[in-house]
Amino acid sequence: MGKKRNLYLQTIPVEEAREKYLSAVSRIIDVKFETIDVIDSLDRVTAKAVYARYSSPLFNASAMDGIAVKAADTSEATETNPVILSEDQYVVVDTGDPIHPPCDAVIMAEDIVETDEGVRINASAHSWQHIRPIGEDIVSGEMILPSSHKIRPIDIGVLLSAGILKIDVVKKPEVAIFPTGTEIIEPDAEIEDGSIIESNSRMFENMVTVAGGIGHRFPPIIDDYEQIRDQVSAAVDTHDMVIVNAGSSAGTEDFTVHVLRELGEVLVHGVAVKPGKPVILAIVRGKPVIGLPGYPVSAYIGFENFVTPIIQMMAKRTEKLTETVEAHISKRLVSSLKHKEYVRVKVGKVGDKFVAAPLARGAGAAMSLVRADGFCVIDQSSEGVEAGEKVNIDLYRSRNEIENTVVIIGSHDLILDVIADIMPNKYRNMFVSSTHVGSMGGLMALRRGEAHMAPIHLLDEATGEYNVSYIKKMFKEPMALIKGVHRIQGIMVKKGNPLGIKGIADLAASGGSIRYVNRQRGAGTRVLFDYRLKKENIDPSSITGYDREMATHMAVAAAVASDGADAGMGVLSAAKAMELDFIEVGPEEYDFAIPAEYLQLPHIKAFIEILQSEEFRGRIEELGGYSAENAGKIIMI
Repeated sequence: MGKKRNLYLQTIPVEEAREKYLSAVSRIIDVKFETIDVIDSLDRVTAKAVYARYSSPLFNASAMDGIAVKAADTSEATETNPVILSEDQYVVVDTGDPIHPPCDAVIMAEDIVETDEGVRINASAHSWQHIRPIGEDIVSGEMILPSSHKIRPIDIGVLLSAGILKIDVVKKPEVAIFPTGTEIIEPDAEIEDGSIIESNSRMFENMVTVAGGIGHRFPPIIDDYEQIRDQVSAAVDTHDMVIVNAGSSAGTEDFTVHVLRELGEVLVHGVAVKPGKPVILAIVRGKPVIGLPGYPVSAYIGFENFVTPIIQMMAKRTEKLTETVEAHISKRLVSSLKHKEYVRVKVGKVGDKFVAAPLARGAGAAMSLVRADGFCVIDQSSEGVEAGEKVNIDLYRSRNEIENTVVIIGSHDLILDVIADIMPNKYRNMFVSSTHVGSMGGLMALRRGEAHMAPIHLLDEATGEYNVSYIKKMFKEPMALIKGVHRIQGIMVKKGNPLGIKGIADLAASGGSIRYVNRQRGAGTRVLFDYRLKKENIDPSSITGYDREMATHMAVAAAVASDGADAGMGVLSAAKAMELDFIEVGPEEYDFAIPAEYLQLPHIKAFIEILQSEEFRGRIEELGGYSAENAGKIIMI
């Protein structure tokens, strides 16, 4: 080929060039997946959502060293009237030991006194005192990690605890790297007049690794059009991306742009950056091919601006820097002066402020590390912080991700996991964060400005309608209700329904032999259950376990499945996930309360679009027990 000088017809801003190229590449890249051992998965990116095979704990476990007892045997114990328990009334347990029926409580070792007759206790124990119920940390069937999640050390521990040994991950993109130039030599070659030691490609190899790919560096190619064309063309067929270094400028022996125009399409040649103007952004047979300038600084700047984003897109990962933000804590945290405490928190930006919602504080709650967005550090000299107080949060996630996260506080449902999994894959850099405190707790958080929306399912006993009346009573500002799903509530019982439970009345008519597990006060399920009790003139005190509370439908289901309870109120999807039988009580409406001003936020619009999407409808159909004919409809209040 004859010598020909490259002329830049125009140079465009870096941001415009990058967005143009990313947009083009996003339409043609083929993200690949592979299955690897969990123990080898550090820093890899999940290909799809991962669900627990086992619960953790696997059994009802003692949370303390002490003795396991029947709470009823201790009911009369007081300081002035201690009770002596004989050897057949207790079992000595250490922390983590299984607790078997008829024992239903643990008394700490420091609260008992050994005597010749047995052990003396000076206070009664309540049912499930100091017992970690099965599934307290992880519930079989719940989502542990969403798709497109970069796996951290804590994630590996939780995956193994949940029985996951193999995991599907995004395959690292294979990147071919070609240094070009007649004058360049290998670092170990003999230097002659005019020689330049080639080093850029080795820098590129390591930058590819850092970005999440695998770099393959080829030997230097002399300034020969046919050799460059043939080797680049071959590499396109065997690699996911190709980088050509040098030969991208306006010299008569800068062949790269001509080669790429022959092989494919050049989208950009020249960007408005100094140094680093002669960048070539091309697509060849459905693969990104990038020409970078030869000067090291120019090459580095070009790589960071254009190669790194493409590799991260192909590897479905983004790098996250440790940042600290000032946030308002959503609830009071009491701490001991004896310790410096690290409280795991979910973080979101609501309005013009960051809000931090504390997660489980127990040392055994590994999932709280997986769910956390950061740490709130309470100094040893502090007794804690009050609700609404400003605190510093060390973030796990970038500030940008936090600011583009839909903050949801309220009632629990499995569809929140579905939406959280769809969001970052359908909408780049948008996320969902949910904290489960019950419907009323969610509305209170919304009123305090701590969330964008609250999922609720609150029955108005007077009208038989759901949700709207509660919003009208609690809020003066313009509000909206985003319609969610109709779902079926009922009583979850063991497979085969061995106790023959037919309805709520049977829970009280059993004479206390049926063990029930309840939802927390303020939960919509609890409101519905109490409404049904009232309607049937049933005294809650006649139901064994009415005061035993769980925070989610899956936790209730796990308690029933593990023989920690005989029955519990919940949704059909949770019963199906735990392979339980289900006695239908009735349908209900699970919706999202939201201040009207938030409806125009981009991530809220994305949330609504997901509710309206066929993908969402298909996913919840697999779960069972839902209908979504009005999902995403907005009712102004």
